[in-house]
Amino acid sequence: MVDSVYAVVRIGGKQFQVRHEARLRVPLLGAAAGQQVEFDEVLAVSGAAGLQVGRPLVAGARVTAEVMGAGRERKIMVFHKKRRKDHRKKNGHQQPYSDIRVTSIQVP
Repeated sequence: MVDSVYAVVRIGGKQFQVRHEARLRVPLLGAAAGQQVEFDEVLAVSGAAGLQVGRPLVAGARVTAEVMGAGRERKIMVFHKKRRKDHRKKNGHQQPYSDIRVTSIQVP
């Protein structure tokens, strides 16, 4: 594996730039810790042959990662108020995430 190899992958509707052995916090995948997951929605990949950009995806490119665990982000407070109406509403939200470690990037 060459250290300069990287890929742009779509995971959970968001785009991430990944490298070999990189650790990422991505939207919750629903996989258990220690499980291997594959991402085939590779938008771009850079390797020995240079940069390959997909239209929309790079054919044959694949990223494999190991799920390290799961958790929840910091709490975001949402507060609504209408003045002079005695209306106040306070809610909190924590977005779930998965920690992953990229194990391989396969370039076509």
